[in-house]
Amino acid sequence: MASFDFDTTWHFKAPVEAVFDALSDSLHWPGWWPGLVDVQPLEAGDDQGIGRTQRFIWKSRLGYRLCFDICITRVAEPCLIEGVANGDVAGVGRWQLYGEKSGTRVRYIWQVRTVRPWLSLLSRMARPLVLWNHRAMMRAGATGLANHLRCVPAPCGRAPAREPFKQRW
Repeated sequence: MASFDFDTTWHFKAPVEAVFDALSDSLHWPGWWPGLVDVQPLEAGDDQGIGRTQRFIWKSRLGYRLCFDICITRVAEPCLIEGVANGDVAGVGRWQLYGEKSGTRVRYIWQVRTVRPWLSLLSRMARPLVLWNHRAMMRAGATGLANHLRCVPAPCGRAPAREPFKQRW
């Protein structure tokens, strides 16, 4: 099996609460995240979302599909969402949000290993392409979320987000 430790940082000109709300509402991610084909609810979880389980179906830029379930294991509003993935990949994903003077910094840590033999083989033989694909998918997600956040009403006294995100790898 191939293992991956991805670490992505995004910056948005939007309040941390708005970014947290958008990231918490993963059933609507396909509306703004290119490549995410579908999110299906499996388990509701508690009032904080702990135990909520959803199936994510992605179509990569390389043409293959990934399907995995994520069960939310930790939530600390508005700064943390963590879940365990099982399916074509298995591991942990963690959204960390930091309110800053200029908006919100988001750090996504995705530590996974491939489970399916075909994906393990692809990941070993074409690792640079898999890494490129992940970065491209995350860039598309950041752009989609930035556009989505521009449509979210700003709280009283704050202007809506106007500038696109900044991304660091």
